[in-house]
Amino acid sequence: MSNVVVSLQNANIYQQETLVLSDVNIDIKKGDFIYLIGQTGSGKSSLLKILYGDLALQSGKGKVVDFELEHLTLKQLPYLRRKLGIVFQDFQLLTDRTVDENLKFVLKATGWKDDQKIKNRIEEVLTLVKLNTKHFKKPHELSGGEQQRVVIARALLNHPEIVLADEPTGNLDPDTSDDIMKLLFEINKNTSTTFLVATHDYSIMEKFPSTIIKCVGGKVVMEESLTIQ
Repeated sequence: MSNVVVSLQNANIYQQETLVLSDVNIDIKKGDFIYLIGQTGSGKSSLLKILYGDLALQSGKGKVVDFELEHLTLKQLPYLRRKLGIVFQDFQLLTDRTVDENLKFVLKATGWKDDQKIKNRIEEVLTLVKLNTKHFKKPHELSGGEQQRVVIARALLNHPEIVLADEPTGNLDPDTSDDIMKLLFEINKNTSTTFLVATHDYSIMEKFPSTIIKCVGGKVVMEESLTIQ
């Protein structure tokens, strides 16, 4: 059981008073690469928000990297999020700071103090995302694909057990999207980091097949491979 990174049991997921997903039962294990699909409004974002503590789990049981979601306190939230990597489609980089400064900001904010360790970790993650020549660029000097690589590097800083990616290729052209997906699969394979990737892009799933969780009709269904309907 210890290799289960995310577990939801009989979970009902609400947005305010509205029941969005009912009776959700999923287990995601260490090293899994899973797509989260469903139409707009089907509950994908709500499911992700439950996992990183942006929505409270009001009913049922949930566990993310040893944190019990039904008992999650505000005090625990930063510690949960340190164990998660989060990638959004709008990059949310600090535009007035260099790549290095963006990454250093996150490490300092999450309790890193040793300057040499900070420098080493930034070097490691930028090497992982193949951006180690871009330390001193500001976001506007980078292409969209490069900016998304910085976001992925940022998500990996604290050695997360799972990366939650919400439409990570949503703002990118098809070739760049393919590059980003190749990168995510490579990181998954080389570091055993678990990935849960919400996407609308079926072409990506055809090129890079993996297990699928589908939000449909207020339910969550696990599928082994892509069936488009």
